[in-house]
Amino acid sequence: MDWLRQVPIGQYVSGSSGWLRFLDPRLKFAWILMFLLTPVLAGPFWRIGLVLTLFILTFISSIPRKVWSRSLLFLIFLALIFGGLSLFLPTGNPIPLVFARSPNELEGLTLNGPSWELLRIEPVHIGGMVLGPLVIARRSAELGINTATLIFTVIHSVNLMLITTPPEELVWALSWFMAPLAYVGVPVDRISFQLLLALRFLPLVQEELQNLLRSLAIRAVNLRALGFKASIGLLLSVGERLIGNILLRAEQGADALLVRGGYWLPSEQFQPDQLKRKPYRWLNVSSGILLFLVLLLRKKYGEF
Repeated sequence: MDWLRQVPIGQYVSGSSGWLRFLDPRLKFAWILMFLLTPVLAGPFWRIGLVLTLFILTFISSIPRKVWSRSLLFLIFLALIFGGLSLFLPTGNPIPLVFARSPNELEGLTLNGPSWELLRIEPVHIGGMVLGPLVIARRSAELGINTATLIFTVIHSVNLMLITTPPEELVWALSWFMAPLAYVGVPVDRISFQLLLALRFLPLVQEELQNLLRSLAIRAVNLRALGFKASIGLLLSVGERLIGNILLRAEQGADALLVRGGYWLPSEQFQPDQLKRKPYRWLNVSSGILLFLVLLLRKKYGEF
């Protein structure tokens, strides 16, 4: 029942190994935006290329394998499940061919367009239920690739940033990007402090979910014996209890902060020390140049 502890996603892991830890957090934000935005309206080859890029970055990041191996396997399994389900979703019929002239006037014209079906599985009889026929068309294949690659790219790219960057550095990077908004009255410090609290509460949310799942396992709840309506009611009650526990934890944390006279520090105090060291300047410069080249490649080859 400790699988949530064994698959840490979105939690900072302290250490000194790995060059990703010493990269400028502002560049990390820029790379994350690249992974999140460039797949929009991009072709399957670009999406698959982003997945391969994340694999390469993960293996050459010098981060201990036990930090990312379990979460990587979990994300691959999750992406394959949703991508596989998307393969068999109906995508509608192709647009019919419309001719300005009668087809009989054109010699050698074939009315049959290209085959849109890549694979067809005949109906499968499972007991008294018939499953199928299952058809994989070109559009559904593209939908499956887009779904699987998007899930993996979004979650794993953000996870790489979170496990290698302390929350304080993320707050400093966010406040640096939002600094111009302070001139128009936007409370940048408050927003940054809220982000810091949210990152601190991620382990608490996982702990509450772990405790609820453990309580269900101890009581040996059988969803099949309960039936459909009772099972849905049980899941809703568990979700309600989870939200209530999280809000209670948040209220307790706020009360503890006020009692101790808590206050937020200026974001400038969270600036990483490694930015002032010369060996890491070359790392940041090369990372910025590489990011610029990737954006150029997206502009030229991203639609394929």
